[in-house]
Parts: sequence; C-alpha cells; structure tokens
Amino acid sequence: MGKQKPTIPKGTRDFGPEQMAKRTYILETIKTVYKKYGFQNLETPTMENLSVLTGKYGDEGDQLLFKIVNSGDYLKKVKAEDLEKGAKFMLPKISEKGLRYDLTVPFARYVVMNHGNLSFPFKRYQVQPVWRADRPQRGRYREFYQCDADVVGTDSLLCEAEILAMMGEALTNLKVTDHTIKLNNRKVLTGIAEAIGENGKESELCVAIDKLDKIGVDKVNQELVEQRGFTEDAVSKLSPIYEMSGSTEERIEKMKTFLASSEIGLKGISELEEVFNFTKVMGVPTEKVEFDVTLARGLSYYTGAIFEVKVNNANMGSISGGGRYDNLTGVFGVEGLSGVGFSFGVDRIYDVLEELDLYPQSAIETTKVMITNFDNAGRDYCLPLLQKLRTAGISAELYPDNAKMKKQMNFANKKGIGFVVLAWEDEMAQGKFSLKNMETGEQQLLTDEQIIEVLK
Repeated sequence: MGKQKPTIPKGTRDFGPEQMAKRTYILETIKTVYKKYGFQNLETPTMENLSVLTGKYGDEGDQLLFKIVNSGDYLKKVKAEDLEKGAKFMLPKISEKGLRYDLTVPFARYVVMNHGNLSFPFKRYQVQPVWRADRPQRGRYREFYQCDADVVGTDSLLCEAEILAMMGEALTNLKVTDHTIKLNNRKVLTGIAEAIGENGKESELCVAIDKLDKIGVDKVNQELVEQRGFTEDAVSKLSPIYEMSGSTEERIEKMKTFLASSEIGLKGISELEEVFNFTKVMGVPTEKVEFDVTLARGLSYYTGAIFEVKVNNANMGSISGGGRYDNLTGVFGVEGLSGVGFSFGVDRIYDVLEELDLYPQSAIETTKVMITNFDNAGRDYCLPLLQKLRTAGISAELYPDNAKMKKQMNFANKKGIGFVVLAWEDEMAQGKFSLKNMETGEQQLLTDEQIIEVLK
C-alpha cells in the first residue's frame, strides 16, 4: 500500500489536548447552569430514520441533511435456490437514514417514544454533535456540537423568561459580557404577513427575512418578490419593520399599531409583554435583551417566541438560538405537547472566546506540577510525593525517563505546567524538595506537606 497524505473532511476539525481543555471549560460552564435550573441529561443516536428528520426544518434545512443511502457498502449472499438461477449476490435493501441536523427533533421523537414514562413538564439538556451539509466557512462547520435545553409539556411563558435568564447567566459565567439576546415571536411575523396583505405566507417571509443580516434589505425584498411570490406593494409596506428603533417598550407600542388588523400578531405582542413582565418579577437582568421584529429563525417548527444571541465585539454570527414549538411531537403521534428550548453553539463560542482571549488560565491548565527525574535515586525519592499530590486533588506527573534538566524544563514549558519539583542530593539529605514556579522563576525549599499547601 502506497503512502497516503492524511486529511480530514472539509468542515470538520481535530481538537488537541489544549483545545479539548477549552471545550470542556465551555461545556461544564453551560451544563452547570442547565442543572441549576432543573434540567436532566439526555442523549440520542447519531443517526435517525430519515422520515424523522425530513419536513421539520423547512426546504432549505432539508437540503442540508446528511443522508445515509445504504446500510453499508457490502454484498449480501442470497438463498441457495437463487444461486441456481445464476444470481450470486444482491445488494441489501436501501435504508433511508440521516445524521441528526439538530437535537430538538430527535428530542421530540424521544418524548413520544417514552411518553408514558416521563413526568411533564419534562426538562432535558443534551450536549452532542450535529451535522449539516453546509458550505464550510468561519463559524460554520459541517460537524459541530450543540448544547440544548428544552422544556416540553407546558404552555407557560415562564419558561421563556427562564431561558432568557439561563442565556444571560451562562454567558456571564463565560465572561462574554458584551452580548445581545434578541427576542421575537413567530406570531408577530405571521401578523406582519397579514398586515401587508400576504396572508398565509409567513413561512416564506421568515425564510427571506432570516437572511437580512447576511444579504441586506434590498436583496431580501428582491427574494420576496422574485422567489417567494410577494407583490411589490406588500414588500413596500415592510419599511417600518426594517427601520424599527427605540427601546423594547417603544418597539412593542409601534408594533401594536402596525399589527392592529391582525389578531394573531397582537397575540404575539401580548406574549412578548408577558415574558418581559416575568423577567421583571423574577429579577432577571434584561438590559441585554432586545425585541427584534426582524428576527425570524428559519426553522419551520417554531410557533411562538424565538431567541438569538449575538456577541457584539466579535467577528461571529449568532452563538445561540431557539424558540417555542407548539406541536412538534404531533407529527410523531402525540398532540398538544408544547415545548420551548434553545441551544448554544459550542464551536462558535469556542472561536469567540479564542478571539477575545477570554479563557482563564485554569481552563487550559492540564498538569499543575511536574516532578523531575534526573536519576533512579531521585525518582524513587519523589514517587511517594507524586501519590500524595494526587490524593490531595492536585494534578501531577513524574517525568518518566532519566533526562537532563533542559529537556525536562522544555517539556514543562511546552505543556504549560505551572510548577516543577526538583530533588537533588541536598534536598534528599534534608527530607525536602525544591518547588519552582515556572512563571516567576521563584524556587522554595519545602516539605511534601508544604508543597501541597502551596499548590492547593
């Protein structure tokens, strides 16, 4: 076999030890918030039957599904009687499966399959990779992790208020303070379609307006007319929507006037007001929450509140999104289970924290202290200390080979180890060790107990 240049598929990434330490920091920070709000962990299979996935994400979403068209590239032997007819092999029956596009639809499928064993409202969080056959670019990958949190089995808008609280708390804990949480309601978008005389075209409106930040007003209007079947007169009436400004309260009042002829649109505004009232009563900070009437979220299963988070001082799109879905479980046979949830995009948060240099030193530190190994006598003298450090909860390692000082120090520096223990004849004669701070260069002669006290 000839030599082969190792590569990975476009839109995927390897994560080495330092990158994994940073990802673990992100995941644990978010999981801590989810657990704090009463969410339970759940995992679903990597692949789903294609019928479970299709028709849930809109036309554009369906086109991004990774489809598995066969159960494996192998040939299946047929029965002996078929061999007599001259057929030696046959292909297996094509199995229509797909890699999960998100975590919400598999969650809805899980809820229906386990409906009788769950206590409702059911709160779950899920941290797993998803796959999309998208064009790879910065912040957009074909394989990436999502951190979902959903509540199903209740219509209460208190859940929306808690989601705003969870988003804000997780981002604050990650030190991402300069962010905006955008909030809208799909009923408002349905009302906008009615108000401009395009009843029943809210899905088409959402698909187009969802691209507003990417392609601008003119091209969105052009798409609405040329591809979505809107009249030019209807599109011209969207100008007040595009130009909406002022505080959340002022925007809500403007939309009450704009949607005066739409009952469902006013219902959406009323729901938004109730969510904001809940946040006030709960004491949830909302200075970073903004009512954005152009926020659409392209997924077709949303029916109520929709959320999106943007980091203002970073070169990145949204890092979180979600919304209310009134009957996602209905397509699987269980009606009336309303749910609401959101997801953090781990890979995008990773890139943001990298760009803004927000990772704490503790997040990337793998080993706190390394014990040097110059000869067998020093190694054996230090071995009991190694175990004492680990018993005390301090990450520690012993350099495995007898080696020169320079080689071991270079190893510690390259790995980012903060402290090094040295034991020469003088230290061993006194029953002590030298502890070197690799950042300051300071060196102390200490007992094993004193070393543990310093490092803890």
